[in-house]
Amino acid sequence: MSDAPAAAAAAAPDAEAAKRLKEHVEKLLARPAAESSGAVQIGTHRLDYTVSAAFLPVGADGIAGAGGEPQAAVLATAYLLKGAAAAERPVCFAFNGGPGSASIWLHLGALGPKRVVVPDDGSMPLPPYGVEDNPLSWFEHFDLVFIDPPHTGWSCTANEAARKKMLSVDGDVEALSEVVRVWLTRHKRWGSSVYLAGESYGTTRGAAIADKLQSLGVALSGLILVSCAMDLQSIVFAPANDLPYALFVPGFANTAQFHGLLRGSLAASPAAARAAAEAFVQEDYASALHAGSRLGEKDRSRIAKRLAEVTGLPRALVEEKNLRISDQTFFFEALRERGLIVGRLESRATGPMAASRTREWEFDPGIEAISAPYTMAAMAYFREIGLDLEARYQVLNYEVNRGWSWGREGGQGFARMGFASTSPDLARALRRNPHLKVLAASGRYDLGTPYSASDWSLAQLDIPADVRQRVTHRYYDAGHMMYTRQADLTQLKADLAAWLRTSRHARRPAHRDPHRRG
Repeated sequence: MSDAPAAAAAAAPDAEAAKRLKEHVEKLLARPAAESSGAVQIGTHRLDYTVSAAFLPVGADGIAGAGGEPQAAVLATAYLLKGAAAAERPVCFAFNGGPGSASIWLHLGALGPKRVVVPDDGSMPLPPYGVEDNPLSWFEHFDLVFIDPPHTGWSCTANEAARKKMLSVDGDVEALSEVVRVWLTRHKRWGSSVYLAGESYGTTRGAAIADKLQSLGVALSGLILVSCAMDLQSIVFAPANDLPYALFVPGFANTAQFHGLLRGSLAASPAAARAAAEAFVQEDYASALHAGSRLGEKDRSRIAKRLAEVTGLPRALVEEKNLRISDQTFFFEALRERGLIVGRLESRATGPMAASRTREWEFDPGIEAISAPYTMAAMAYFREIGLDLEARYQVLNYEVNRGWSWGREGGQGFARMGFASTSPDLARALRRNPHLKVLAASGRYDLGTPYSASDWSLAQLDIPADVRQRVTHRYYDAGHMMYTRQADLTQLKADLAAWLRTSRHARRPAHRDPHRRG
């Protein structure tokens, strides 16, 4: 009995915090949509649009909880072509990854009518930062809806139980599937063709959402995967997992060639470096890793020599690391003699090491170059379109990332073990829906989700050859956010247009009269 007062005192702050969370969600959901309008010139056509940014309710169990008390408020920012009929205008839902990232990267980097412009070489621009018209916007082809998942941007959950549920692979899929359903209903867009676009972890969720929506009677017309991460085993360096050691080598070679670390024919071009590395992995390196200590000394010496050649790393380091070069090893050792670390998400970018030459990973030069420009430009732009919240907008919520639950709910027994994977979901969606098409986009200087890891993941999809013809993979000469480079943004838009044209369901863009004033 003596513990009862103490327990009651401890519970009181928790109850008060829970009350504040619930009230905050209710307040967000009660906010009227922020409405504004604008126009963008794409080629010879002027497209007039409305912007509608509103918080949408999500129940504790996503779709299964529809109609119940809202457990989350999720921000969706939509660009809608004025005067277009729903049946003639596709809609594309887009989200970024992390997990823990808001959607400003795709929103203001490539897809939306406004864009943050940064240097092509991956360096950080000088302030001040702002947005400008994006003549390469995907708005030419779709209405666009950008979703900030729970606990990114201003989206949040109403209690700790909902937070725990939604910060998981399957809880996240349920929540965002419900956001799609609610948005289609509120905007009376069930007559539209529906597309999804995800980046990085957004491809993990996108692959699973494609299958989930199919189960709910929503047949996707297309899924766009930017910087694939459907199979975590292919990109996570962990004990007894040799797969990423093999799959990262072509990306290391491409990066080493860029920074002048290769010699002879390997140094001739990025393509030469990649081809040599891919052949080495396929013909020798993967089997050497599989052999482990069974690898003979002569073969071990040969593998060490070639791995050093294609990565530009010292042979002694390769041997010291037991023929296994992790991403962290490459970031810190490739340019150590120059006192530089290599960027992860944009490996053309570099940053200065500490004077002590520590190997502690403090920041990624590839993301630091664009994080502040995008954040500051986005905050100014959101004010312009009527989003005037004073709470912090979580561009990258690292607490979400650290606290993410990676286990899948559907697996039984041994299927519940191991790395998260949603490629089986995508394979099933492709088999279920004969009209679903997939476009994957990879940056060759991405060492977070390397192009060769995406090659592997797409090649492992459990689909027959005729279904595989609906999967397209394109490559670009920048990093994870390849669209930050003007040439790649242009090529990405061209590849999207070509991909859409191959579908018999692709519709001609709804253009407005260029002389019309809106």
